[in-house]
Amino acid sequence: MTSHNPHSLLSTEQSTGSTDACEKTSFVFLRQELPVRLANIMKEINFLPDKLLGTPSLRLLTSWYSQSLLELVEFLEEDPQDKRVLTKFAEALVTVRNRHNDVVPTMAQGVVEYKEAFGVDPVTIQNVQYFLDRFYMSRISTRMLMNQHTLIFDGAVNPAHPKHIGSIDPCCDVAEVVKDALSTPLHLVYVPSHLYHMLFELFKNAMRATVETHEDSLTLPPVKVRVALGSEDLLSQMSDRGGGVPLRKIEALFSYMYSTAPSPVNTDCSRNAPLAGFGYGLPISRLYAKYFQGDLQLYSMEGHGTSAVIYLKALSSESVERLPVFNKSALRHYQTTTEADDWCMPSKEPRNMGK
Repeated sequence: MTSHNPHSLLSTEQSTGSTDACEKTSFVFLRQELPVRLANIMKEINFLPDKLLGTPSLRLLTSWYSQSLLELVEFLEEDPQDKRVLTKFAEALVTVRNRHNDVVPTMAQGVVEYKEAFGVDPVTIQNVQYFLDRFYMSRISTRMLMNQHTLIFDGAVNPAHPKHIGSIDPCCDVAEVVKDALSTPLHLVYVPSHLYHMLFELFKNAMRATVETHEDSLTLPPVKVRVALGSEDLLSQMSDRGGGVPLRKIEALFSYMYSTAPSPVNTDCSRNAPLAGFGYGLPISRLYAKYFQGDLQLYSMEGHGTSAVIYLKALSSESVERLPVFNKSALRHYQTTTEADDWCMPSKEPRNMGK
């Protein structure tokens, strides 16, 4: 298998949704590309600590990936001219996609099981953080490809979104996603579900901080959203007056090992927010932004509030997939140890000066 191939999906996939689109072309591409992407990330899974791989959640998750890979490679020698093969492939994609619906909370639960049983050290935290960014980004990409194929070639039109090309809205109304944020609509080619995921997480955090900071007040300060479209970027800024966080905690908010919420117990993803309690909302939201070359940044003023900014590419031609590639450079990240800092660092926790 060759290295996987990133694409400018927000531009090239529009032609895939045209009336003369070729399901055979998509099939030939995906039967090679999806196994490559799965095999790449499965290779990196094997570099996780043995005790983490031995948790019940990780054993379940790796069985999903192995089964899905076996099912997809069966199509490598199939005839793309056979309509029955194309139908069978589409059905296989739906099966794989459904099998992987709970990958994120299952991986998160495995990390919780590992931490509770064995604890973690700085090296493990660093390596797991590196892996999870790549693992979840890989999952975003494979689901994007599977969704596009199944939605475009199932022969049906979504009555709620008749102009959508698969999961892509070629004229995504940002004002429709960010309620009351704009006086005039701004449009770009984007995936509304990705944008919704990011905004939902930021609204949830902003409202929680606001309520906790002003719980004794008669009124709550509003959470404000501004959206601006430039020649290169579309920016969505959400600002709250929820008390903010100190600078030393900003990067910790994007750590998979950090959460201010209690750990989930017997999580029922069908009834609750799927990542509640895992602390994965912000780091995965940032991956959604980065997937198409954007970003998500936090700027906080302790004692006042926080501004979160989502950066998206204004031009679909610039929205090339950002994908993890397993090579010697990636391998070094799993093998290196934490070196001594070359700056004099004070205590990360402020001392209690009252004692």
